[in-house]
Amino acid sequence: MNWLTDPVLSHGFFRHGLAAGLLGGALCGLVGVFVVLKRMSYIGHGLSHAIFGGAAVAYVLNANFYLGAGAWGFLSALLINGVARRRKIGADAAIGVVTTASFAIGVWLISSVHRFTVNLEAALFGNILGVTLEQIYVLIGVLIVIAAIIFFRYRQLLFATFDPEAADAYGINVRRSETVLALILAATIVATMQALGVTLIAATIVVPAVIARLLTDSFARMLVWSTTIGAVAGVVGMYVSYYWNPPPGAAIVLILAGVFALVYLGTAMTGRRQLRVLDTEAHTDVAGPAVFEH
Repeated sequence: MNWLTDPVLSHGFFRHGLAAGLLGGALCGLVGVFVVLKRMSYIGHGLSHAIFGGAAVAYVLNANFYLGAGAWGFLSALLINGVARRRKIGADAAIGVVTTASFAIGVWLISSVHRFTVNLEAALFGNILGVTLEQIYVLIGVLIVIAAIIFFRYRQLLFATFDPEAADAYGINVRRSETVLALILAATIVATMQALGVTLIAATIVVPAVIARLLTDSFARMLVWSTTIGAVAGVVGMYVSYYWNPPPGAAIVLILAGVFALVYLGTAMTGRRQLRVLDTEAHTDVAGPAVFEH
């Protein structure tokens, strides 16, 4: 057990990173379920780039990272929702327009000041080993708030996710639910960006939910599976980074990719076996027992 306890007991930065991996992975896994089921996986990638523009603005103005990036992220999420409602413009096009413009603003501002800070570089590439107690408290707060929103609005969000037209007919405000989900996603990205970075955050949102979708058809179980997978990958990725020295964010994403590959192959093989059984049963029903006599 020493290989589990030694890093935790010996290094404060590892304890902080472990907490950030656990909380960030759980948060991304929880929110990613809605992103995957609504077939808007690209929005996680796009919003992270948009919020990077807000982080750059906060840096240039010497403002608080969370205030600048958060306000920019919420505005970007609302703009994407508004543009996507136009019949002639799909959600993917709306994401492309808003997020690329925001990211371009960030790049322009960075080039104008000719230097990076630690926080801005972390927002782009991630720095989970440099996570502070303040950032951990932010992760805890955002996770609690989002879990509470999902718990109290569970039925509305479930209905709006699977059948928005029927939900609207039953009096559920689908637009409000979609806006809530967009703001939840923006808050998730802002809270985890300095730990995971723009380049990797989309994977931590999407992959746990995709794995959970392969494992179950139940929405409630999918939430539990995705949250658990994200949290475990965050913890395992930290230990892999400590002992084998890859970047922690990359280790987390590669672990998730490996789990996805295993689950995908396992479910594919199970599906083939079930199909063979069904084909055999159907053949037996049609041809009768005499088919197996020869």
